[in-house]
Amino acid sequence: MDKHNSSELLSSDFSLSKNASSDSLDSDSKSSSLNSKHGQDSPHVLGDIQLLDGEKVTSVARDVTYLCPYSGPTRGVLKVTNYQLHFRPTDPSATLGTLSVPLGVVSRIEKVGGASSKGENSYGIEIFCKDMRNLRFAHRQENHSRRGIFEKLQQLAFPLSHRLPMFAFSYSESFPEDGWHVYEPIAELRRMGVSNDMWRITRINDKYEVCDSYPSIWAVPSAADDDLLRSVATFRSRGRIPVLSWIHPNSQATITRCSQPLVGVSGKRSREDERYIQLIMDANAQAHKLFIMDARPTANAVANKAKGGGYESEDAYQNADLVFLDIHNIHVMRESLRKLKELCFPQIDQSKWFSGIEASCWLKHIKCILAGAVRIVDKVENHKTSVLVHCSDGWDRTAQLTALSMLMLDPYYRTLRGFQVLIEKEWLSFGHKFQLRIGHGDERHSDADRSPVFVQWVDCVWQLQQQFPTAFEFTERLLITIVDHLYSCRFGTFLFNTERERVKEEVKTKTVSLWSYINSRQDLYLNALYWGSSSGATSPSSPYSRPPVVLVPVASLRVIKLWKALYCRWNPIMRQQDPIYQRSRELVALRAQLEAAVAAAAGDHAAKQHRRGLTPPRVASPHHV
Repeated sequence: MDKHNSSELLSSDFSLSKNASSDSLDSDSKSSSLNSKHGQDSPHVLGDIQLLDGEKVTSVARDVTYLCPYSGPTRGVLKVTNYQLHFRPTDPSATLGTLSVPLGVVSRIEKVGGASSKGENSYGIEIFCKDMRNLRFAHRQENHSRRGIFEKLQQLAFPLSHRLPMFAFSYSESFPEDGWHVYEPIAELRRMGVSNDMWRITRINDKYEVCDSYPSIWAVPSAADDDLLRSVATFRSRGRIPVLSWIHPNSQATITRCSQPLVGVSGKRSREDERYIQLIMDANAQAHKLFIMDARPTANAVANKAKGGGYESEDAYQNADLVFLDIHNIHVMRESLRKLKELCFPQIDQSKWFSGIEASCWLKHIKCILAGAVRIVDKVENHKTSVLVHCSDGWDRTAQLTALSMLMLDPYYRTLRGFQVLIEKEWLSFGHKFQLRIGHGDERHSDADRSPVFVQWVDCVWQLQQQFPTAFEFTERLLITIVDHLYSCRFGTFLFNTERERVKEEVKTKTVSLWSYINSRQDLYLNALYWGSSSGATSPSSPYSRPPVVLVPVASLRVIKLWKALYCRWNPIMRQQDPIYQRSRELVALRAQLEAAVAAAAGDHAAKQHRRGLTPPRVASPHHV
């Protein structure tokens, strides 16, 4: 690949334009053509736009000017479909400036200027996106030329606010594998060795009556009967009782998750809850202590007591140590990302780059989450002690900590499919509120429930990849693809808030899973440097040593970096000038060839050894002196 093509794409299906002056993504046109090469349905082509299955053009505006903050104004045609906004320059020599933006990415749309506005390009619309960029288009002032496009964008970018279905329910592309079968709760629990003497599988929540934000299948201590579980649910916020997330294959130390206890200012106690926590501790015979990791800052936990929540008293919960991890709430994280966006887009002030990153506190928050997960891993792996994790409601910071610590502890989750299972299990089935946090199809852009909790966790995964580049089967390309489709609303995977809502809306039968799409093109995401799990036989000091089974990252601002490939990808001067993804794919293919050659050589060697074993030994003639 020559230097003309050095702006290598940073997400699987949102390709960065090879024109360095454009901040656009060549959305699904390139990815869909890749799909067709894999034997899948080709997209429909209508004029200059490639349409996905179920996609249709709804509005067209001609003689529109895209005001690129980097290359300047470009005239062209703006089309809106039920999935994307598509802009193509009228100048044939500027075709590389094409924009293709999924409408799910749009956060809000505003009109710029009025009929009496003066000055060139002073009248039009501005689109604010969830993926760290803004888009501005200028229209002619005659005959209210922007009205039709503006109204159609408002309607299709925010379908739920206009009582319309999400695009995922119209999208119908078929793939060789059904991604909805990637995660099977019973199979995953059995992989971890459950049921066993100490833990059992229960379907008490089969109809989501005990807890409407939990999955239907739980793993709980064998000694806890269903009546006890129901009693505990009344003492935990939202009924989110402690249930099993992960169990150590050797020590039986566990990671369990829940929400805060309803202690209140009066310091209420629940004998059933205290007994239940004791059963979790007793399920691990190697330790006589339980660590309760409360993700919140101490002050926030105390303040929650005034609202009826609170935290576990060490007097009430015998042999339990309470630790606060000082991770701030969703509002602090939302403001932090807003500051980071101002720093990264559209222009970067070089003189204030480092001070701006520090002022945003984004890396500080990443460090706190990583440090909290490291503490959990240390207690489980080194001290063989079980850990209970919660925050306030147990669906934001709790998911960050459990999923990250499980990723560090279990090599399975560092494989391509295992990572999908981890997201399905700890984020989707346990009720992280994707609908509220991302705002799918909702025009209330200033809603206080919006927060980049999941994106922050994906950032933490990327930090692990940077510190352990051979420990993951997949590259950052997978992470960026997941983040892009977190917003796109093309797939049903991240829609709605809970498993119960997805079952009610029949998501598995009416939409396509993101994992169907990803698993049909696995070669795009594989890490050529992946060594897989290791028993640690190689010396750690060797430059070729495999990563340890348990990852323990350095949670320090000296090591943690800004993920520029995600946050700064729209700025041409910040893009990677190295076609790393193409080289990585070539290396993966070469590695497969070499492994096949090694396997063939080993087979030939074994066959020769076998033939030698069947041949009778030759008797040496006597030697006379």
